[in-house]
Amino acid sequence: MEKLTSSSGSGGWAGSAFLFLESNLQQVDLPALYKDPEQKINVFKALKLILSDSTGGLDGYEILKVHDTESALIIQIKFSDEMHCTAFLESYASGGLKQCLGQHLKAVLPVTEELEFDTKLKAGSKTLDDFLKDRDRCLLCIKEAQPDRLRDDEVAQLETTLQSLMLNNRHLSEAVHKSSSSSSSSSEPLSPALPLNSREEGSLLPSDSFKFQGRVYDDRRLTSSDHQKFAFVIGKQWKKVGRSLQKGCRALKDPAIDNLAYEFDRDGLYEQAYQMLSKFRQSEGKKAKLSRLISALEENGLMGIAEHMLDIQPAERQ
Repeated sequence: MEKLTSSSGSGGWAGSAFLFLESNLQQVDLPALYKDPEQKINVFKALKLILSDSTGGLDGYEILKVHDTESALIIQIKFSDEMHCTAFLESYASGGLKQCLGQHLKAVLPVTEELEFDTKLKAGSKTLDDFLKDRDRCLLCIKEAQPDRLRDDEVAQLETTLQSLMLNNRHLSEAVHKSSSSSSSSSEPLSPALPLNSREEGSLLPSDSFKFQGRVYDDRRLTSSDHQKFAFVIGKQWKKVGRSLQKGCRALKDPAIDNLAYEFDRDGLYEQAYQMLSKFRQSEGKKAKLSRLISALEENGLMGIAEHMLDIQPAERQ
């Protein structure tokens, strides 16, 4: 159900664009997959991941509506930050967005062929593909095309479902980890994050714990799931995080990070971030802890991504 907004009103930077996606493979019908109740959440997850990849994080954008036509999916996107919108345009113009879409959809669909897509980007009546090299003009068109709706009810429900799935996966992962590494400890209910009381504030944290946003989390070795999650969402900020991690990791000392960026330039941001964290995990072994990655994210002001890594839900934020 459409919910029209009054014109921009917040005074901040905001704009809107429509991203058209159409598969070149006959057996991959994006609109049909999105209509399929069993595949809808997978397609939506892929859309979220490509936007996180292309904007450089989880902030600065919002999916307002997903339209399905006969041949294409049309995603209406609201941008609330000029920096993230610029990153999105750069990813779109360079072909990075198409590459990410192929990777993420192939991971959830039963296909073996390489996925290829036709794309189009519009803001209002303007087709931005016609002048992508003129970044300022594209930004102006997006800003002038103010969002004409609030987030669609269906999209809101998909967001909730996706968060719930991620939270369930996290609890399952923690249960497996605790059962395998704490066989001698007494059985306690799983509690990934505990609020600190006044006594705990003044005491030292246990060696297997760390503090984030006033709450204590169990520390542990980074898992493959953490690895993939980080690579999916970090975008262009992976270098900054790598330079924070290099302070205690010889494998990431200069010029290792620049070499990774050069070596995997054609493979895109996901692969660059993945290879950087691979070096960290392989070099540090048991010392490649979740707390070190969260600390590196905090150091660079990437709080939203840190919350995502810890599966912190909006209702839990302080």
